[in-house]
Amino acid sequence: MYGTLSFSIGLALYFAGVLMVFPRVLLGLNRELLPLAEWLVWYSGVPITVGVLLALADLLFLLQAKRDQGDVRFESVDRLAVTVALTAYNDEASIASAVRDFAAHPRVRRVIVVSNNSRDGTFAAAEGAGAVTFDEPVQGYGRCVVRCFTEALRFEDSDLIVLCEGDMTFRAYDLDKLLAFAPHADIVNGTRTVERLRQYTTQLSTFMFYGNLFVGKLLEVKHLGRSTVTDVGTTYKLCRRDALARLLPRLDPSVNLEFNAHFLDRALANGLFLVECPITFHPRVGASKGGNVNNRRALTVGLRMIAGIIFGWKPLVR
Repeated sequence: MYGTLSFSIGLALYFAGVLMVFPRVLLGLNRELLPLAEWLVWYSGVPITVGVLLALADLLFLLQAKRDQGDVRFESVDRLAVTVALTAYNDEASIASAVRDFAAHPRVRRVIVVSNNSRDGTFAAAEGAGAVTFDEPVQGYGRCVVRCFTEALRFEDSDLIVLCEGDMTFRAYDLDKLLAFAPHADIVNGTRTVERLRQYTTQLSTFMFYGNLFVGKLLEVKHLGRSTVTDVGTTYKLCRRDALARLLPRLDPSVNLEFNAHFLDRALANGLFLVECPITFHPRVGASKGGNVNNRRALTVGLRMIAGIIFGWKPLVR
């Protein structure tokens, strides 16, 4: 991870020096800016070289020890009954449809909806559709997710717990894909990065798509050899009940919109098996309230994810 960061910093310095040609020529500042431009281009090679050496050391000497040894994991799940927990915040227009969609799946034992202090009719709509409903009065996505997991773990008849959103961006038919990967993992994380499986009218812009992929790869190199990560923002994931019970006390509910990256980081740090599964992604019903409101907000959330991955999550607590 530090090799990747060092290499990226070096590239940024190099391009900063190159791009100074524009103010030098267009604004007539060649005399003032040329020494700085030359310094940036010349010394950008230092972090680039350091980054390459660190990455090579990791890949050539440390990676084998980091990887899990032994055969590919296959631990069958005795009971394929699923408890689905949906987060919701002012999702009156979509929550009933989402509840009915998941409840109709033959493997779903029940659908839980945690309304994060919604101000509209979300709670009543979820309850009317047959969900087991709870209200989480403390605002924040992390608070809502932790409440979802906490309530889902109370039902001991389900060995598998699925987290999703109530905005209809995901579909219950993808449960079959997640279940197929369950014997190989403690957590099956849905990924929205596969072309032809996502509609292009979603709130996930091109900037968000590739930014999300970059942060996923940063998390992957932090835990090199532990998992392949291409999507840190997805809210659709399947967890084994026993693994989730061990992980839950290690999660910080105060982490807000960056919580999914925090969840994956803590899972990998605690030795859980994480596997990604391609899922479909659809336009949401209603207005987005999370990190996908616009590119500026997505950039802020992405930078906070990067800071959490590199420096730890405590400074992000609000």
